[in-house]
Amino acid sequence: MIFLKISLRNIIYMIKAIIFQIIISLPLFGQVITVKYGPLLTEKRTDTAMEKWRTNRFGQFIHWGLYAIPGGEWEGKIYTGAAEWLPVWAAIPSAHWDSLQYDFNPSRFDPKKWAKMAKHMGARYVTITTKHHDGFCLWPSKFTEFDVESTPYNNDLLRPFVDAYTEEGIDVYFYYSILDWHHPNWRKEIKSDSDQFAFEQFKSFTKNQLEELLKLYPEVKGFWFDGTWDQSWKLNGQFSYELENYLKKIHPGLIVNSRMRADEHGSRHRDSNGRLMGDYESGYERRLPDTGDTAIIQVDWESCMTIPENQWGFHKDWTTSHVKSPNELIEMLIHSVSLGGNFLLNFGPKADGTIRREEKRIAKEIGQWMEKYGEAVYNCGHAGLDKQDWGYYTKPKVGDNIYMTVFNIPINKKLKIRLPKGEQINKAYLLDRPNRSLEIQSYNKEISLVQIKTRSTSHPFVIVLELKRKES
Repeated sequence: MIFLKISLRNIIYMIKAIIFQIIISLPLFGQVITVKYGPLLTEKRTDTAMEKWRTNRFGQFIHWGLYAIPGGEWEGKIYTGAAEWLPVWAAIPSAHWDSLQYDFNPSRFDPKKWAKMAKHMGARYVTITTKHHDGFCLWPSKFTEFDVESTPYNNDLLRPFVDAYTEEGIDVYFYYSILDWHHPNWRKEIKSDSDQFAFEQFKSFTKNQLEELLKLYPEVKGFWFDGTWDQSWKLNGQFSYELENYLKKIHPGLIVNSRMRADEHGSRHRDSNGRLMGDYESGYERRLPDTGDTAIIQVDWESCMTIPENQWGFHKDWTTSHVKSPNELIEMLIHSVSLGGNFLLNFGPKADGTIRREEKRIAKEIGQWMEKYGEAVYNCGHAGLDKQDWGYYTKPKVGDNIYMTVFNIPINKKLKIRLPKGEQINKAYLLDRPNRSLEIQSYNKEISLVQIKTRSTSHPFVIVLELKRKES
């Protein structure tokens, strides 16, 4: 007799996938809403570029611009909100803020040092703010004078940045804010014919800049869009749909996040029928999906995270909010991978081009951990097992082994493992000590226990499970 070698775990995957597709296909209030400008694709991309994005799993986010000069302080007052939003918090007149470009001179900027720090941290990709909401550009753009070319530095910042990270084998992505406080034709809402005329000019400006970035830096892998929540942009679903199509035609393989577009009805991230717009879900900002939210594994997704609780660009004062430890950030990374997502960790360089000491220390400690245990991160995803209190499971795309990243050691030093019916543990060992097998005990028909010996708990560690089918 020939038995189909399909594990119960894979059957559960198939059932969940079918249920998820049914759920997202359910029409709102029993009616399907006609959407012309929704997703370009309704399933996960399977091309080489997107597969590479998935294998990377861990990335570095960089917020850098004029906001690094005041660093959250204006006229002697510290504003605790995100530094790049200081013009809003402090009600700074545009002319005053824009004049910061004449003080921007990052003379100590060394992109090779940045790239090496990212490499040693374990980052496989990087996303940098080419233009944030204030409209200042880190590259010499022929479509505006509000750029790095008009500063005392007077040098392209993106070209050496792209070169340095590419040399280290790190994929480069560009953050680009659609919202532009500086541009005279940006409109929050369209209230008149003159507003409409101005916004049409702004749309051309946006398309021109994005095309310019792709031509100047053909190495870039994708765009991380932001600032698309205002009504003016939300009600231009056809334009953004056609723009994404155009960018992908002139730059095959380009990856675009879900923040770029709204459909013609104004629904962002997902269209009016609940379908993801963009190549991956990027709505998880300073938060993660619940560990029980296994429906999220049906789409590609990414979480972006700050080190202080709410600081992206450089802020002088880190004492006003919780600063996450390397272990906390590692747990967030593993949490993300365990649900099939990527994790993008933010850094805010100073105005002179250096990175603060605390961030370098955190990056170094994460890198030391990744050097030992990165195998449980790269090219890994959801393992199909119920999460246990000791930590998280991850599973590589190829092979049957499962990784257990342990953050909490039980008092009895026995880690509970609940496997699908028909599977059992053949062997368990520490990833950094593969020659030392761990004792496996049977708890009941469904649960096994992995016994660990006395071990330092200063950092999480990884156990490898080798599984096999039970003989019937």
